[in-house]
Amino acid sequence: MEHSLKRKAPENGDDLLFNSFSLDDLNEDLFERVLSWLPTSSFFRLTSVCKRWKSAAASVSFKLACSHVPSRDPWFFMVAPSLNQSVIFDSAENGWKRLNHPNLLLEDSNQTCIPVAASGGLVCYRTLSGNFIVSNPVTGSCCKLPPLNFTSENQSLNAVVMSTAFNDPISYKIVLVFGELPNLSFKVYNSSSACWEDECALGRKVDDSSMDCDSTDDNVVYFLSKAGNVVASSMQRSPTKQYSSVITNNDGQEIVYFLSSSGTVVACNLTFKCFFEYPRLLPVFCEYSIDIVECNGEMLVLLLSEFLESTTLRVWKFDEANRCWQQIAAMPVAMSHEWYGKKPDINCVGAGSRIFICLNSPELCTYVLCDLATNKWVELPKCCVNGEVIDFMSAFSFEPRIEASV
Repeated sequence: MEHSLKRKAPENGDDLLFNSFSLDDLNEDLFERVLSWLPTSSFFRLTSVCKRWKSAAASVSFKLACSHVPSRDPWFFMVAPSLNQSVIFDSAENGWKRLNHPNLLLEDSNQTCIPVAASGGLVCYRTLSGNFIVSNPVTGSCCKLPPLNFTSENQSLNAVVMSTAFNDPISYKIVLVFGELPNLSFKVYNSSSACWEDECALGRKVDDSSMDCDSTDDNVVYFLSKAGNVVASSMQRSPTKQYSSVITNNDGQEIVYFLSSSGTVVACNLTFKCFFEYPRLLPVFCEYSIDIVECNGEMLVLLLSEFLESTTLRVWKFDEANRCWQQIAAMPVAMSHEWYGKKPDINCVGAGSRIFICLNSPELCTYVLCDLATNKWVELPKCCVNGEVIDFMSAFSFEPRIEASV
């Protein structure tokens, strides 16, 4: 008996009814829920479809529907000098996009401000005067934060981090850590109260597990490199990453991590108001580039170094039980060896299980996306603006959310 491979004609009108179904048949609430699950890039195209879609994109209920989407593929906000527009890398569509700068950032007094932190759907900028501006890059909304009043002895700013909570998408916090080791303090801006909270001092955490950490790491040491150059052990970071830091929340404890001037990782427990330093990954006399990221709620360290006439880029995680660093990933040798002898600087940012890496040197500029879940390292294409290749120094990760409020 032969079986026909042809599709049978519908015996009733159910299929015909399904094929003729239109979004116009949905009520407004269900219609907005459907639209909220579209990729955020589609938000920019909503207003050009029809009047109904334009109306939905601007409605409060549509933003509420968007806030119920658990997560979105991250965008990476790129940083380059003298760039009067926002350039992002869309990880969902694997491509570069350009966004207009908010009007507030185009004002003469704010044109030199630099992004210093990002979280949720927001990016935080710091002005030359030391004040802060928070912006939603997707919608262009902006807000100036109240001015800071630092005391003269606490002008040394070490870290700027931003945090948002998924269950409260309209509020955020900005945490500043300042001072010189071991005299550290922190200050918090809470958007719910729209003001800066009182300054809190951080005491050094002293216990048996931290005694093996060198507390004199901030002394600058000069030594000769293998090439015969005089090298200082203190780190020189690009302006956009001089406050490089991350924040985690484990078991109700908020911890801010930043790099000291000598390259050690400092952890500031905001809950218990104390800090401690992690053991070094490499001796102070080694040349290397280092950065910290947050991935899936954990602090990780990326370290690029030269060894045996080869360059390696490795990802490290601190094992609290054994009090030592453990390698969890490494860039393929064929990819990292290209940087041997070029003295590159790495600036990294984490997003979920992915790490966006900017490698910069006078000779090369490359962007790599690492997926820790699959140990896949992909070099990204160059970004061209007005026909010219743009070299970015660093990046910040945020979720493109139109409902994020400043």
